[in-house]
Amino acid sequence: MTSGTPASPESTAVAVPTRERLLDAAAVLFYREGVSIGVEALCRAAGVSKRSMYQLFTSKDDVLAASLDRAGSGYLGGLLPAPEADLPPRDRIMHVFHRLESLSASPDYLGCPFLATAFELKNPEHPASVVARRYKDALTDFFREEARRGGAHDADLLAHQLTVVFDGSSGRVAAQGRSLGGLAVATATALADASGMS
Repeated sequence: MTSGTPASPESTAVAVPTRERLLDAAAVLFYREGVSIGVEALCRAAGVSKRSMYQLFTSKDDVLAASLDRAGSGYLGGLLPAPEADLPPRDRIMHVFHRLESLSASPDYLGCPFLATAFELKNPEHPASVVARRYKDALTDFFREEARRGGAHDADLLAHQLTVVFDGSSGRVAAQGRSLGGLAVATATALADASGMS
C-alpha cells in the first residue's frame, strides 16, 4: 500500500486497538445521537463485539464516561490558547470565546459535549457527569487564573460569569442550530471591561 492510498476498514480495524475504536465510536455517537444510544449500535459502529466491550468496560455508563474523558481533553485543548502563546491574560480569555464563535459556525457543532451529556443524564453522580463537571471546572479555573493575572476586581466572580456566558452560548447553538454571530465575544468583552481587566 502506498502512502497515498487510504487504509481499508478491515486493515484499520486490525491496526487500531479495540478499546480505542470503541471510545472513538462512542464519542461520535453519544455526541451526535445522545447518551441513550444502545450497546448494539455502539458496538456495531465500533466494529467490536459486545463481549469485547464488556471485557474492557463493566457497563455502557463506563464507556460513556471514558469516551467523554478521552474526547474532552481534545475539545478543551482546542478552546484554550497554547500554553506557550505570548498573549496577555485578557486576550487568552477572549481566545476561548473566539474559538467558540468559530465552532458555532460549523454544522457539526452541537454545543458543549460536557453540557450535553450532563443535561441528558440529569444525574450529577453518574460517572460521565463527574467527568463533565471536572472539565467544566477546569475551564472556570482557567478563566479565574487569567482574570487574576489580568487584574480583575473579583477574579472568582468573573470566572463564573464567563463560564455562564460560555455555557449559555453553547446551549444557544445547540437549541437554535445557528452560529452565535459575535454574541459570545461581545458579552465576554463587556464582562471583562466591567471587571476592570486591562
